[in-house]
Amino acid sequence: MAAFVKLRLLATSDLHMFIYDYDYYAGRQDDTVGLGKVATLLRQARGEARNSLLFDNGDILQGNPLGDFMALPGRPRADHPMIRAMNRLGYDAATFGNHEFNYGLDVLGEALGSACFPFVCANIETIDGGRWAPPTTVLQREVIDEAGLPRTLRIGVIGLVTPQIMVWDKARLEAHIRTIDIVEAAARHLPALRAASDVVVALSHSGISAAPHEPGAENASLPLAALPGIDVVICGHAHRVFPGDYAGLANVDSERGTLAGKPAVMPGFWGSHLGVIDLALWRDGAGWRIEDFAVEARPIYRRQGRRTVPLADGDARVLASVAPEHRATLRWMEQPVGHTTRPIDSFFALVGGDVSLPLVNAAQLWYARPLLEATRFADLPVLSAASPFKSGGQGANAYVDIPAGPLTMRAIASLYMFVNTVCAVLVTGALLREWLERACVVFNRIDPGGGAPQPLRAADVPSYMFDVISGLTYAIDLTQPARYDLDGVLCAPASHRIVDLRHQGRPVDPAQAFIVVTNNYRANGGGRFPGTGAGRVVLAAPDLTRDVLVRYVTRHTPLTPRAEPVWRFTRPARPVRLVFDGNADTARHLGSHPGVTRIGETADGTVRYGFTLG
Repeated sequence: MAAFVKLRLLATSDLHMFIYDYDYYAGRQDDTVGLGKVATLLRQARGEARNSLLFDNGDILQGNPLGDFMALPGRPRADHPMIRAMNRLGYDAATFGNHEFNYGLDVLGEALGSACFPFVCANIETIDGGRWAPPTTVLQREVIDEAGLPRTLRIGVIGLVTPQIMVWDKARLEAHIRTIDIVEAAARHLPALRAASDVVVALSHSGISAAPHEPGAENASLPLAALPGIDVVICGHAHRVFPGDYAGLANVDSERGTLAGKPAVMPGFWGSHLGVIDLALWRDGAGWRIEDFAVEARPIYRRQGRRTVPLADGDARVLASVAPEHRATLRWMEQPVGHTTRPIDSFFALVGGDVSLPLVNAAQLWYARPLLEATRFADLPVLSAASPFKSGGQGANAYVDIPAGPLTMRAIASLYMFVNTVCAVLVTGALLREWLERACVVFNRIDPGGGAPQPLRAADVPSYMFDVISGLTYAIDLTQPARYDLDGVLCAPASHRIVDLRHQGRPVDPAQAFIVVTNNYRANGGGRFPGTGAGRVVLAAPDLTRDVLVRYVTRHTPLTPRAEPVWRFTRPARPVRLVFDGNADTARHLGSHPGVTRIGETADGTVRYGFTLG
């Protein structure tokens, strides 16, 4: 008997512990984030549809100080606030994100123990090849068709995560689990899932890339969508919005919202959007099929000049359910750890004259040098690499902005927002140069003959790709093309942006050995930087970089942070006007950057600044 059913699939991704609409680093409300606000959109979306299901696509447990507070040793996690909020909202299924593993498997297991919905993941196995989590699940749901009659639908769900968790959290995972390629894993499980399901949904904690698929690829949602048997893809990890982003990619419709012709959504990050996929299902003798669909990513806010206009209020019940942990986190963050005599900010981290990274590098060197003295590498020169996590690119307030005065845990968390551990790698001078070339992907190539102002920063390249290596001095020639592309592939072999590379005033010998202190993500190969990888790690310390920062600040307070003359831009043949984005607060620091001027404001509230190079 023929039947017609409308089914709405709702999705979140990359929530990163943002339940409250609150910026823990700045200590103020933030209308651009929060599952509490998404909950209001969720209630509205459910009210518009007779039949709906709700999914999450991973990265829920880490990402802000509330997550860090819940992971502190001794904290009870059996009733985790994020899982409590998700239970209240009635999630149907979820998968894991790569950041779920940042605190280790024990913390993850405790946190998920109270979940009232299944977590599935098909491409994680135990170390001996056994099942670590259910790879798939089939949700049997009673729905009402358009004639008002009850029907039973079987919604198959498969979960997948970026295989790079084994690189990024190697020390925590390698003795316990292993990963396989996303597409390979999906192909292995899809036949059985398809046979048991009327609709198959892939929860893909992976971004979108049109590059030819390679085994172990990080961003594999597009080749995943092309597999027979998948009907819908919910993707994430990349902190972008789809439909909307990814215009111009082959086999991607960024307006209608399709990957390989199939409906797909990527609902932003930190609770910025609710993903909505509406399916029109028709059943005849051959079973259910998708006759039509519509996809959208509903935002919780919009920009109006410099103003953020909220489009949803926080759901009072959801916020109340996690209020005790929220208040405890605020108390924890106000604990004083030191004092600074000067402001610390990251507004100019990609321009020069930054004071935030020298502090991180100084703390890493202070911590690692005594540990290295007891090894066979004690006589090698020790350098330190750090990158700006908050230097624009993720909203107008995505900057470190710490005033002079007391330094609290909140300030340290703003300065170093990830739960990385300290590591060190052994490299040669030649690899050091390539490491820095890789970091220069963050900059555009400039045209010395161009008359109009030119953007300094390359679009869609996160600031954490820009490693600054303390202990060296070097110049960056922006008239040359980037030697490496965003994925770390050598794309311009004849190009060299790094010039005048020196150590202690002398040119770096390509054959000379160095130790570079960094974090476990970079040391184990995160970002595919030359000179990194598990085989080069000579120190894998147990301490979090943030804890090292706290100890350094406590021991050296009061601090007088200063910009370190590590790198500079070379002067082009003709002066070039360069522009970069900041916010209104950037202007307060122009006194220490006399060549930088405010130009104007963009429609989304971003403030544009400029300087002349040459």
